[in-house]
Amino acid sequence: MNGMRELTKAEEQVMQVIWKLQKTNVHGIIEQLPEPRPAYNTVSTIVRILEQKGFVGHESKGRAHLYFPKIEKDKYKSFAANNLMQGYFSGSLSNLVSFFAKKEGMKIEDVDEIMKIIEEQKNKK
Repeated sequence: MNGMRELTKAEEQVMQVIWKLQKTNVHGIIEQLPEPRPAYNTVSTIVRILEQKGFVGHESKGRAHLYFPKIEKDKYKSFAANNLMQGYFSGSLSNLVSFFAKKEGMKIEDVDEIMKIIEEQKNKK
């Protein structure tokens, strides 16, 4: 994950579409975005930035470009979650969980699910 950079909201939105479609052109991306849809040039620029950041590659089909992800969604998810933990919760998972428990008023099913995951992790060690 060396050199991976955090994405802006707009970049992440476009990247989500590319991960979903796996191979697409700019029009394909625009079709998946919520209304009001951004202009072609806007999305095209974002895709080029994603390419410069190493998230996206392309292949040429005639005059068109087909874009595909170069970084797996799970890899970025780990990176973004780690940044969130380090930046806002002093690297502490318990700080993160207690924040969401207080803020969102976690449902009992969520607590059970978290406890199950923790138990599974403990049993692995």
